[in-house]
Amino acid sequence: MSTIFTNEGIRRLVFGQGAAARLGEELTLLGAKQALVVIDPALAGAEAVGPALESLKTAGVAYEVFSDLTREPEPAEADAAAALGKKLGAQAVVGIGGGSALDLAKAAGVLITNPGQATDYVGLDLVKEPGVPVICLPTTAGTGSEVTFTAVFTRRSDKFKGGINGSLLYPHAAILDPLLTVSCPPYVTAITGMDALTHAMEAYTSLAATPLSDLNALAAIELIGRHLAPAVAHGGNLEAREGMLLASHLAGLALAQAGVGAVHAMAYPLGAFYDIPHGEANALLLPYVLRYNLMACPERFAAMAYTLAELPEDLSTMEAAAACVEEVADLSAMVGIPTSLRQLKVPEDSVPAMAEKAMTVARPIANNPRRVSAEDLEIIYREAFV
Repeated sequence: MSTIFTNEGIRRLVFGQGAAARLGEELTLLGAKQALVVIDPALAGAEAVGPALESLKTAGVAYEVFSDLTREPEPAEADAAAALGKKLGAQAVVGIGGGSALDLAKAAGVLITNPGQATDYVGLDLVKEPGVPVICLPTTAGTGSEVTFTAVFTRRSDKFKGGINGSLLYPHAAILDPLLTVSCPPYVTAITGMDALTHAMEAYTSLAATPLSDLNALAAIELIGRHLAPAVAHGGNLEAREGMLLASHLAGLALAQAGVGAVHAMAYPLGAFYDIPHGEANALLLPYVLRYNLMACPERFAAMAYTLAELPEDLSTMEAAAACVEEVADLSAMVGIPTSLRQLKVPEDSVPAMAEKAMTVARPIANNPRRVSAEDLEIIYREAFV
């Protein structure tokens, strides 16, 4: 430990089956009587979110639902949510859904109290005033958005993807209820689970890794290795759902503490150019980027391999490191992740433009354990077309 590191994040965590019904109590602790509830439109009338919304009525919290959001939302959607929150006099914002809904909720929380529009704050630490408290209830196990300081948006008009980043974006609290994830379809379970694995592995190999991020990352990797396939195979497996929700949370903590690497940088253009879901892009690219990065820190790859899967104890460091890449590829294939960008209908002639755009995602590029150039990224993209 030769460097100074800091740690910050959410203030409260409520975890367990049925925890969603505690939402009203959490808002009461905040003294909030008016709340904006941002919900994924696919969940707006779902039975699973009933206990959370009913708890608001029981607690005497008036609320209005905002569900006019898209997958990989536009900045204007955050502006619209914040406008509704201001009209209501919202004293808190609740996000219920996957990463897009939670990111939108976090952005709305700060836009209610800060002037201007979402696009004014895309960057790092541009938000100056604290927002209203935000409480996040994830319905997928993968993004970790409930513990990160980022709200990511896609501006389709000019193929831009970027985020509002800064410590004022951290939610006040997260309520993690495995019952909210049971209805998540198998493929969404797979790509979000592999997204969480990407967060954990990139944080563990990040140049900004800390002892705390290492602990969270390795714990997440172990849980994903044990629970992802069962969760995909049988959505009603509550032990697997609980394990994956905890894994996603820990991977999100690791991400917030250490940052991520080239997988995320390369995934951004896939979302901006071709509207490919972030988790799906990360999941497909992860084995290819791991293979590129292996030579930079084989000891860490070996540690991840033994954490993810059962391997012979007598492997050399390099053998175990190589096994890490193969175990990730095998797990990815087992849960149905595409292996080629061709399967996602990405044109190969877009590789140079995607590589150039990925190089502008500065922090993940800087965190990557092996130095990358645009030419290196082009090679990795092309390998992902096999």
